[in-house]
Amino acid sequence: MARKIIIDTDPGIDDAMAIFYALHSPELEVVGLTSIFGNAATDICTRNALSLLEIAGRTDIPVAAGAARPLAMPYNGPADFVHGADGQGNVPLPPPAGKPVVPPAAHFLAQQILQVQGEITLVALGPLTNIALLLLLYPGIEAHILEIVLMGGSAFAPGNVNPGAEANIWNDPEAADIVFGAACPVTMVGLDVTESTWMPADVAATIGANPAPEAQHLARILPFYLQFYEERFGERGMFIHDSSAISYLLRPEWYTTVRHPIRVETQGLARGKTWVAQGRSDSEIPWQGRPDITICVKVQAEKVMALELERLRQIGQG
Repeated sequence: MARKIIIDTDPGIDDAMAIFYALHSPELEVVGLTSIFGNAATDICTRNALSLLEIAGRTDIPVAAGAARPLAMPYNGPADFVHGADGQGNVPLPPPAGKPVVPPAAHFLAQQILQVQGEITLVALGPLTNIALLLLLYPGIEAHILEIVLMGGSAFAPGNVNPGAEANIWNDPEAADIVFGAACPVTMVGLDVTESTWMPADVAATIGANPAPEAQHLARILPFYLQFYEERFGERGMFIHDSSAISYLLRPEWYTTVRHPIRVETQGLARGKTWVAQGRSDSEIPWQGRPDITICVKVQAEKVMALELERLRQIGQG
């Protein structure tokens, strides 16, 4: 039986890859998308989520609009230098025909979780505000969540927006700290593995050989993303961030994990850093009573990339 997932997302070029990857993985059943600010503002991300589902011919999947700002601070603003002003590489898309469903994201998540208790996995590809609101508004709902798998944070690697913080966590540290304290299984697929998974530009370009609409959309938007990486790192290629959360769901045996409690720094210079407690530090006051989090620390990167490419290249092939 396919695993039911709801993808909480801020599309985002790499979000588009991850969404199409999930939609074309028979092991997964995508039962909804919820939008969140991050790569772009929430209204743009909501529109993109609807458009991506229309490109994929999956308008049966509902989209719920999420929070417009973090829990305790203003929105940091879009990552337009990475994803374009529209979040999709400045590739014009027609306005989506569909509309988001009426309940906002936190309430939509609760409805879906309670309808099929214990069956939903939440896959978070952006800031964790919607999921934190779910936990705050529906006390005890963790008992009915199968798992939260999130792309974000870094256990032992440096950050990517500053030396300490990863972008999704930095965009709402208070929300992330709530989610890392949830009383349900939580897995962090962070920079420790996503920045060990590098896809060269010539390999990414092979996706465009597939005439399917999803693959052609990726072929149009990926050059903007690749240009950012070339300017930043001097090499043509890209880290596989959001799609790594999907790969973990499909092949967890390709990831080496450890289990430790995590607190998120919400003050000062290190705001947004995910602090991992190890050994004796588990008993220190900030980590007392915190659950162990499954933390991905190593990855069989070649296998992960091959699987995603296989799925994206085979869209529409049968």
